[in-house]
Amino acid sequence: MSVFRSDKHIYAQIVDDVKGTTLVAASTLSPEYKEMEKPKGKVESAKRVGEIIARKALEKGISKVVFDRNGFIYHGRVQALADAARGAGLDF
Repeated sequence: MSVFRSDKHIYAQIVDDVKGTTLVAASTLSPEYKEMEKPKGKVESAKRVGEIIARKALEKGISKVVFDRNGFIYHGRVQALADAARGAGLDF
């Protein structure tokens, strides 16, 4: 699972490194996220994206991933996304 964050948004995707394809993706721009009630703050948004990516992965039969923070410090939004994904059932 690869994570990228910008000033306004956060993105997560699960990639098959061997085939070079994206299996599952979620972000603050995804339709699933926009259907939810708007959270207060960027950390709450990251938690929601973590829950969405975990739910999508489990629906596709993916339960174990490797977490790639792309050089971002494991703190704040990145940590919130990871904790929410773990809480929703992903193993890493």
